[in-house]
Amino acid sequence: MSDPFADIAPDNASRRAFLKRGAALSLATGATPWAMTLAAMGEAAAATATDYKALVCVFLYGGNDYANTLVPYDQASYDTYTSYRSNIAIDRTTLGSTVLSPTVALPNGLQFAMAPGLAPLVPIFDAGQMSVILNVGTLVQPTTKAQYTSQSVRLPPKLFSHNDQQSFWQATSSEGAASGWGGRMGDLFASGNGNATFTCINVSGNAVYLTGKSAVQYQVTSNGSVPFNGIKSALFGSTACSSALKDLLVAPSTQLFENEYTRVAKRSIDANDALTAALANVALTTTFPTSNDLASQLKLVARMIAARDTLGAKRQVFMVSMGGFDTHSDLTATHPGLMSKLGDALAAFQQATAELGVSNAVTTFTGSDFGRTLLSNNEGSDHGWGGVQFVLGGAVQGKTFVGTAPALGNNGADDVGQGRLLPTTSVDQMGATLANWFGVSATDQLAVLPNLGNYSVTNLGFLG
Repeated sequence: MSDPFADIAPDNASRRAFLKRGAALSLATGATPWAMTLAAMGEAAAATATDYKALVCVFLYGGNDYANTLVPYDQASYDTYTSYRSNIAIDRTTLGSTVLSPTVALPNGLQFAMAPGLAPLVPIFDAGQMSVILNVGTLVQPTTKAQYTSQSVRLPPKLFSHNDQQSFWQATSSEGAASGWGGRMGDLFASGNGNATFTCINVSGNAVYLTGKSAVQYQVTSNGSVPFNGIKSALFGSTACSSALKDLLVAPSTQLFENEYTRVAKRSIDANDALTAALANVALTTTFPTSNDLASQLKLVARMIAARDTLGAKRQVFMVSMGGFDTHSDLTATHPGLMSKLGDALAAFQQATAELGVSNAVTTFTGSDFGRTLLSNNEGSDHGWGGVQFVLGGAVQGKTFVGTAPALGNNGADDVGQGRLLPTTSVDQMGATLANWFGVSATDQLAVLPNLGNYSVTNLGFLG
């Protein structure tokens, strides 16, 4: 049986981009295969950079509750909001300090306030360095409710499933995807970095988002790289033993698999030495909150950015994350604390980029499996679809709402039941806007984000 998603796979997207480029050249010049090759070489050269830019993905595992992150504040909308989730709604009297006042007001008097815990982000929004993306989620192509109901268009596989929607968000493919769109951006720029190892850096484990076709995500902890204990410290109390172990680990071999193992081991050892040395010379005055794992991860990202010249980095893609957002029954008990940690961590990181003089060169954005239902599920909310995301940085065309505010309801015009929002903005469009700012050419964006060709608007305009 043929794969119904074969025509949206990353490899096929690259093929489609190549054919599109060839067709354009043929129409313009009667291009030969040689001309097409030259065009491809030209676009590859465009993926080099002389300046510095970094993208930082903050992934919220579990499916963040959109309605208690960005709360309807105008009285009519708030009344609707409380009518559907009276037992888990945020008290309107606690929201006065987090009401957002965009440069261009939303239509029909709509107002939103952020969760009280996100109060540290309000000054960033007011300073024009933060945008809020409304009703964004995983899509294959623009989809209406009628099309969803009739199943007449392709949909992300296994909607409302954690693993599959995490994967589709990060990779535009279901669980088992071989690469993610962050890693595919890394593929384009790794060769332009002095040390390709420091192109894709994950501070929170392993994720398909940072896996490229050639770029390999470098996993670190909030304390830095993870060394081989027997090499960094005396093995059995003997430096000679440590040296012998290192020689064994990196010794070349004529056996294919063994040689690949030693190559990876040497890469790890060399990277650890380089990063440890680079971070030793970094000092930040920005105070990051304690007892906040996300803040600790972002502090390490800030320190690595501070060491960018030493590491030879021109383009870097980072990923950090926090969990706990699968709030089926304990939303009011756990979500406020999650929001506080998120707000404190993002605000500290934004301050650190300003301290380092790279605020305009670093863009931070949030992502999550999916949003959640507007209707309460006992003392929480169930798996949803569209949600709200934030983008922060000096290059952000901020103090704005991006996209279309959904109508609140149960099985209304903008949801598919229980207040599960049908996304009106896709992750592909959000990712393409980030990629364009990062320096990814329009053609290469089709390979990075395979479904992008299904959209007439590919740049949402929230980055300069």
